[in-house]
Amino acid sequence: MSAAEAAAAPARRALPGAPLAGVAGLLVVWEALARLPGAEVLLAGPMAVALWLGENGALMARALAVTGAEAAAGFALGNLAAVALALCAVAWPRAERLIAALALLVFCLPLVATGPILRVLYGPGPGPQVTLAALAVYYTTFVPLLVGLRAAPAAWFDVVASYGRGRWAEILHVRLFAAAPYLVAGLQIAAPAAFLGAMVGEFTGAERGMGVLTIRALRALDVEATWALATVAALVSIAVYAAIGAAGRRLLREPPPVLLAPPGAGGGARPGAALGQAALAGGVALALWWGAMEAFGLNAFFAKRPGDVWAFLVTDPGAAAHRAELFGALADTLALAVPGYLAGLAAGAALAVALTLAPGAAAVAMPVAVALRAVPIVTTAPLVVLLMGRGAAGTIALVAVMIFFPVFVAALHGLARAPGQVLDVFESYAAGPLRRLVHAQLPAMLPAFFAAARMSLPAAILAVTVVEWLATGRGVGALMAISASLSDYAMLWSAVVVVALATVAGHALVAAAEARVLARYAGEQRR
Repeated sequence: MSAAEAAAAPARRALPGAPLAGVAGLLVVWEALARLPGAEVLLAGPMAVALWLGENGALMARALAVTGAEAAAGFALGNLAAVALALCAVAWPRAERLIAALALLVFCLPLVATGPILRVLYGPGPGPQVTLAALAVYYTTFVPLLVGLRAAPAAWFDVVASYGRGRWAEILHVRLFAAAPYLVAGLQIAAPAAFLGAMVGEFTGAERGMGVLTIRALRALDVEATWALATVAALVSIAVYAAIGAAGRRLLREPPPVLLAPPGAGGGARPGAALGQAALAGGVALALWWGAMEAFGLNAFFAKRPGDVWAFLVTDPGAAAHRAELFGALADTLALAVPGYLAGLAAGAALAVALTLAPGAAAVAMPVAVALRAVPIVTTAPLVVLLMGRGAAGTIALVAVMIFFPVFVAALHGLARAPGQVLDVFESYAAGPLRRLVHAQLPAMLPAFFAAARMSLPAAILAVTVVEWLATGRGVGALMAISASLSDYAMLWSAVVVVALATVAGHALVAAAEARVLARYAGEQRR
């Protein structure tokens, strides 16, 4: 038996009912915590949730139908957009960096601020919910799909070229086939995000849906209703996640690789070229922003143009005060986002490493991990802050939970990508599991880990701003919520721009670290 086969053997020997055991264990712990003295003001156990759902099943069914339809529409539109963007990037390689930069910039727009803006632009109806759901998912599919479209062996392209076929034949007959596992992986990660995006949209003024019920439950301090809503949302997300995975296993012979860094991502352009590409992307973004406002004839009172934001922050008499208020709030937000982000990265990678050393436990741990990620933060944020206080601990914990799951899944699959031949060499020298881990599996994990780290940055900002919006009353999330309620659209748009630019800057820092690390440990990821 090779080392690769030996590593997989414990997972194959896991009991068929291990996932159910993980779920049962989670339910037991949940119920036990809910029965602790004083816990009833913060936590409703599975029995209380089941009783509430039994009494209010019709109400929940109607709300779920509304939110589910919005999330499904956003999921479909966002993923179609991701596929179109990835195909355009591959079909026209010179435009790839521009497309990727614009896709990242849009993904970095904070949902807490874009929700009220979209509500004003759309008016009543499901428009904001569907749009936010689409914005929440498209980038998590775009990145792995772009990886997959470039992951085909060179020999396949040689066969296409030998028949005199062009780039589109490569896409249809080679790249799409190679990208299928990556697309499945992206769709799985996107499922919980779509539901969260729809619920955030409902928070901005919808008349129906689970987001509306969540607002009512939180205002009434109805703990049973809040946890019932969180449970239903989590179960729907888990069901979609599992269904996509099952479909992928039926359609694909190999389990789908998850979130590997795009080839060439670490190659890096020359500093001058990189600055030029950034300037071009910024110019195109400003032109699209201004052009959209003018093309639709949107009222400048609420649809601010780039010049309005510049004046608000730079040239107006009160610009200094505006900057002080905005950047002070941003500093408060980043002070919580950064440690939560780092904690989530560390926790996700650490659990993946632990399960690699003890793979039989994965069947129990995975359902728990999926459940933790699937619970919408908009329902649990106020309760966690109530439990842990308005200080840093509760917010950092919520950010870490948001970051943990995608990093955990990506790192776990990355660790499994260590070549079997390399592991066989270690086995021939009687190397132990730790030595194989350090010298073979961890280097194989790095591309997936960094890809997840880049994609998780906007999620960290989203988590912090949601907590600030719903619970703590501090930071840029609270500032955006107050600005929206006071119709201070100049501050709201300025906050959107500053938060997006801060997130893009963080993404660039992670990408720079990725380039240096992968240049040493994963040279095949550079071109």
